[in-house]
Amino acid sequence: MTDFRRSISFAGLAFAAGLMVGQANAQTPPTRIRGTVAGLDGSTLSVVTRDGPTVKLALPEGFQPTALKTVPIETIAPNSFVATVASPAEDGKLQAAYVLIFPEALRGTGEGHYDWDLAPGTSMTNATVTSMVQASSGRTLKMVYKGTPIDIVVTPDAPILVSTPATREDLRPGAKVFMAANKKDDGTYTALRITVAKDGVDPPQ
Repeated sequence: MTDFRRSISFAGLAFAAGLMVGQANAQTPPTRIRGTVAGLDGSTLSVVTRDGPTVKLALPEGFQPTALKTVPIETIAPNSFVATVASPAEDGKLQAAYVLIFPEALRGTGEGHYDWDLAPGTSMTNATVTSMVQASSGRTLKMVYKGTPIDIVVTPDAPILVSTPATREDLRPGAKVFMAANKKDDGTYTALRITVAKDGVDPPQ
Protein backbone atom coordinates (compact mmCIF):
# COMPACT_ATOMS: atom_id res chain seq x y z
CA MET A 1 0.00 0.00 0.00
CA THR A 2 1.39 3.44 -0.92
CA ASP A 3 1.96 6.27 1.57
CA PHE A 4 -0.87 8.13 -0.14
CA ARG A 5 -3.23 5.24 0.56
CA ARG A 6 -2.11 5.04 4.18
CA SER A 7 -2.84 8.73 4.68
CA ILE A 8 -6.58 8.36 4.16
CA SER A 9 -9.24 5.92 5.22
CA PHE A 10 -10.43 5.46 1.61
CA ALA A 11 -13.93 6.39 2.69
CA GLY A 12 -14.58 8.80 -0.09
CA LEU A 13 -16.28 12.06 -0.83
CA ALA A 14 -19.94 11.15 -0.91
CA PHE A 15 -22.23 12.74 -3.42
CA ALA A 16 -21.01 16.20 -2.48
CA ALA A 17 -17.80 15.49 -4.36
CA GLY A 18 -19.41 15.37 -7.77
CA LEU A 19 -21.72 18.22 -6.97
CA MET A 20 -18.84 20.48 -6.05
CA VAL A 21 -16.86 19.53 -9.10
CA GLY A 22 -19.88 20.43 -11.18
CA GLN A 23 -19.64 23.90 -9.66
CA ALA A 24 -15.94 24.22 -10.45
CA ASN A 25 -16.58 27.03 -12.90
CA ALA A 26 -19.01 28.88 -10.64
CA GLN A 27 -18.10 32.47 -9.78
CA THR A 28 -17.78 31.61 -6.09
CA PRO A 29 -17.35 27.85 -5.74
CA PRO A 30 -17.94 26.21 -2.36
CA THR A 31 -15.05 25.72 0.03
CA ARG A 32 -14.05 22.11 0.71
CA ILE A 33 -13.26 21.40 4.36
CA ARG A 34 -11.82 18.23 5.85
CA GLY A 35 -11.34 17.72 9.56
CA THR A 36 -12.69 16.47 12.87
CA VAL A 37 -15.81 17.58 14.73
CA ALA A 38 -14.96 19.59 17.83
CA GLY A 39 -18.55 20.12 18.89
CA LEU A 40 -22.13 20.89 17.89
CA ASP A 41 -23.87 23.74 19.71
CA GLY A 42 -27.42 24.08 18.48
CA SER A 43 -27.06 24.76 14.77
CA THR A 44 -23.36 25.69 14.90
CA LEU A 45 -20.82 23.00 14.10
CA SER A 46 -17.17 23.48 15.11
CA VAL A 47 -14.57 21.59 13.09
CA VAL A 48 -10.82 21.32 13.57
CA THR A 49 -9.57 21.31 9.98
CA ARG A 50 -6.84 18.96 8.76
CA ASP A 51 -4.60 22.04 8.40
CA GLY A 52 -5.08 23.00 12.05
CA PRO A 53 -7.46 25.99 12.37
CA THR A 54 -10.91 25.53 13.86
CA VAL A 55 -13.85 26.78 11.78
CA LYS A 56 -17.50 27.24 12.63
CA LEU A 57 -20.31 26.29 10.29
CA ALA A 58 -23.98 27.16 10.46
CA LEU A 59 -26.27 24.21 9.73
CA PRO A 60 -29.44 25.28 7.86
CA GLU A 61 -32.79 24.32 9.32
CA GLY A 62 -33.56 20.69 8.57
CA PHE A 63 -29.98 19.99 7.49
CA GLN A 64 -28.98 16.32 7.47
CA PRO A 65 -25.48 14.94 6.83
CA THR A 66 -24.73 11.83 4.81
CA ALA A 67 -22.30 8.96 5.27
CA LEU A 68 -20.83 6.21 3.12
CA LYS A 69 -20.75 2.44 3.09
CA THR A 70 -18.75 -0.07 1.09
CA VAL A 71 -20.24 -2.43 -1.49
CA PRO A 72 -18.73 -5.21 -3.66
CA ILE A 73 -16.95 -4.12 -6.84
CA GLU A 74 -19.50 -6.18 -8.75
CA THR A 75 -22.01 -3.46 -7.87
CA ILE A 76 -20.42 -1.41 -10.65
CA ALA A 77 -22.15 -2.29 -13.90
CA PRO A 78 -21.81 -1.03 -17.46
CA ASN A 79 -23.51 2.37 -17.70
CA SER A 80 -23.00 3.11 -13.98
CA PHE A 81 -22.19 6.76 -13.36
CA VAL A 82 -19.33 6.98 -10.89
CA ALA A 83 -16.84 9.34 -9.31
CA THR A 84 -13.25 8.31 -8.72
CA VAL A 85 -10.38 10.02 -6.97
CA ALA A 86 -7.09 8.74 -8.31
CA SER A 87 -3.36 9.41 -8.50
CA PRO A 88 -0.71 8.26 -10.97
CA ALA A 89 0.89 4.91 -10.15
CA GLU A 90 4.56 4.11 -10.87
CA ASP A 91 3.63 2.92 -14.35
CA GLY A 92 1.88 6.22 -15.05
CA LYS A 93 -1.61 4.76 -15.04
CA LEU A 94 -4.27 6.38 -12.91
CA GLN A 95 -4.98 4.30 -9.82
CA ALA A 96 -8.17 4.85 -7.84
CA ALA A 97 -8.15 5.51 -4.12
CA TYR A 98 -11.85 4.69 -4.21
CA VAL A 99 -14.87 4.60 -6.49
CA LEU A 100 -18.17 6.21 -5.58
CA ILE A 101 -21.32 5.01 -7.35
CA PHE A 102 -23.91 7.73 -7.95
CA PRO A 103 -27.63 6.99 -7.79
CA GLU A 104 -29.41 7.24 -11.11
CA ALA A 105 -31.03 10.53 -10.07
CA LEU A 106 -27.57 12.16 -9.97
CA ARG A 107 -26.35 10.83 -13.31
CA GLY A 108 -24.24 13.45 -15.08
CA THR A 109 -23.42 15.40 -11.93
CA GLY A 110 -20.06 17.13 -12.29
CA GLU A 111 -19.20 15.11 -15.39
CA GLY A 112 -15.55 15.56 -16.32
CA HIS A 113 -11.94 15.10 -15.21
CA TYR A 114 -10.52 17.61 -12.70
CA ASP A 115 -7.60 18.28 -10.40
CA TRP A 116 -8.53 17.41 -6.84
CA ASP A 117 -7.12 18.51 -3.49
CA LEU A 118 -7.21 15.32 -1.43
CA ALA A 119 -3.44 14.97 -1.82
CA PRO A 120 -0.84 16.33 -4.28
CA GLY A 121 -1.33 14.95 -7.76
CA THR A 122 -4.83 13.60 -7.20
CA SER A 123 -7.63 14.00 -9.71
CA MET A 124 -11.37 13.40 -9.78
CA THR A 125 -13.22 11.84 -12.68
CA ASN A 126 -17.01 11.73 -12.89
CA ALA A 127 -17.87 9.49 -15.82
CA THR A 128 -19.98 6.66 -17.21
CA VAL A 129 -18.58 3.15 -17.03
CA THR A 130 -18.41 1.40 -20.40
CA SER A 131 -16.77 -1.80 -19.16
CA MET A 132 -14.61 -3.29 -16.42
CA VAL A 133 -11.77 -5.63 -17.35
CA GLN A 134 -9.33 -7.71 -15.35
CA ALA A 135 -5.82 -6.27 -15.11
CA SER A 136 -2.58 -7.48 -13.56
CA SER A 137 -2.92 -5.03 -10.68
CA GLY A 138 -6.67 -5.42 -10.19
CA ARG A 139 -9.44 -4.31 -12.51
CA THR A 140 -9.55 -1.48 -14.99
CA LEU A 141 -12.60 0.73 -15.25
CA LYS A 142 -13.07 1.92 -18.80
CA MET A 143 -15.13 5.09 -18.70
CA VAL A 144 -16.15 8.04 -20.82
CA TYR A 145 -16.93 11.65 -19.92
CA LYS A 146 -18.20 14.16 -22.47
CA GLY A 147 -17.04 11.85 -25.25
CA THR A 148 -13.53 11.43 -23.82
CA PRO A 149 -12.44 7.90 -22.83
CA ILE A 150 -10.38 7.29 -19.70
CA ASP A 151 -9.07 4.18 -17.93
CA ILE A 152 -8.57 3.94 -14.16
CA VAL A 153 -7.10 0.95 -12.36
CA VAL A 154 -9.01 -0.25 -9.29
CA THR A 155 -6.83 -2.39 -7.03
CA PRO A 156 -8.39 -4.97 -4.68
CA ASP A 157 -7.91 -2.70 -1.65
CA ALA A 158 -9.69 0.30 -3.20
CA PRO A 159 -13.18 0.53 -1.67
CA ILE A 160 -16.34 0.82 -3.72
CA LEU A 161 -18.76 3.22 -2.06
CA VAL A 162 -22.36 4.35 -2.04
CA SER A 163 -24.10 7.02 -0.01
CA THR A 164 -26.06 6.18 3.12
CA PRO A 165 -28.11 8.41 5.45
CA ALA A 166 -26.67 9.97 8.58
CA THR A 167 -28.11 12.18 11.32
CA ARG A 168 -26.98 15.15 13.39
CA GLU A 169 -26.26 12.70 16.19
CA ASP A 170 -23.43 11.36 14.03
CA LEU A 171 -21.77 14.78 14.20
CA ARG A 172 -20.23 13.90 17.55
CA PRO A 173 -16.86 15.20 18.81
CA GLY A 174 -14.00 13.29 17.23
CA ALA A 175 -15.94 12.25 14.12
CA LYS A 176 -14.17 12.82 10.81
CA VAL A 177 -16.01 15.02 8.33
CA PHE A 178 -15.71 16.25 4.76
CA MET A 179 -17.93 19.09 3.64
CA ALA A 180 -18.77 21.79 1.14
CA ALA A 181 -19.58 25.18 2.59
CA ASN A 182 -20.14 28.79 1.61
CA LYS A 183 -17.78 31.20 3.35
CA LYS A 184 -19.27 34.38 4.78
CA ASP A 185 -17.60 37.78 5.02
CA ASP A 186 -17.07 37.30 8.77
CA GLY A 187 -15.04 34.15 8.19
CA THR A 188 -17.74 31.71 9.27
CA TYR A 189 -19.35 29.19 6.96
CA THR A 190 -22.76 27.85 6.03
CA ALA A 191 -22.72 24.10 5.42
CA LEU A 192 -24.01 22.90 2.06
CA ARG A 193 -23.20 19.19 2.38
CA ILE A 194 -21.45 17.15 5.04
CA THR A 195 -20.16 13.59 4.89
CA VAL A 196 -19.52 12.22 8.37
CA ALA A 197 -17.83 9.09 9.66
CA LYS A 198 -20.23 6.26 10.38
CA ASP A 199 -19.89 2.52 11.01
CA GLY A 200 -16.11 2.71 10.67
CA VAL A 201 -16.03 4.56 7.34
CA ASP A 202 -14.27 7.92 7.57
CA PRO A 203 -14.20 10.71 4.98
CA PRO A 204 -10.76 11.30 3.45
CA GLN A 205 -8.30 13.49 5.29
